[in-house]
Amino acid sequence: MKIALMDSGIGLLAAAAAVRRLRPDADLVLSSDPDGMPWGPRTPEYVTAHALDVARAAAAHRPDALIVACNTASVHALPALRAALEPTLPVIGTVPAIKPSVTAGGPIAIWATPATTGSPYQRGLIEEFARSVDVTEVPCPGLADAVQHADESAIDLAIAAAAARTPRDVRAVVLGCTHYELVAERIRAAVRQPGLPPVALHGSAGAVAAQALRRIGAEPAPSAEPSASLAVLLSGRPAELPKAALAYAEGQLLGAFSTAR
Repeated sequence: MKIALMDSGIGLLAAAAAVRRLRPDADLVLSSDPDGMPWGPRTPEYVTAHALDVARAAAAHRPDALIVACNTASVHALPALRAALEPTLPVIGTVPAIKPSVTAGGPIAIWATPATTGSPYQRGLIEEFARSVDVTEVPCPGLADAVQHADESAIDLAIAAAAARTPRDVRAVVLGCTHYELVAERIRAAVRQPGLPPVALHGSAGAVAAQALRRIGAEPAPSAEPSASLAVLLSGRPAELPKAALAYAEGQLLGAFSTAR
């Protein structure tokens, strides 16, 4: 099988690594848009146009499913992507893990880009799934960009600023941007309060990976023989994994495979 993933940048690494763990035998296609990023502050029309270009570049590799491993693209472009590609190619969007975050009660915080924070989309999810708990929406300016470039000092500053805006009594943090999952443990450490249990973090990578397998009728097989096929597309150009990707465990896992195809 072949699974494609798309994002503006390296935020797709978390979901790609999750697919790799569930099905090591799956061929992967990673399609991103370094020429057009960041998508977060752009208009919906811009995001949709670039997401369609990135998706079509991935679709040319004839995958069995396409994961939209980007919250911004899922918010603005998912209907257009599905209209363009389905039913031939199943398209799986990424939704912030608000619903599972409330299972243990609140309060919870949702870390997201400034564009997503307070958006009708996110407010709708809160209204649907988290009405019974206290919710704090925490904008994280600069964090996705810092993660994209593996800028350690900028990551530390952005996480510290977001942690300062996070109430001390939160029991769970929803990671509302796929880039944030690459620095999840640093976020957990930043919001940890002395004398209290560790804060639960809720990302989307595992759920979207599992959903992609369900959509194509495949079962997890973590002991399967690993595939050596990993195609990387940067704004449609065949390439290798960006150097910044290898700063993260997920990138290192994928970097063990061939990248220029």
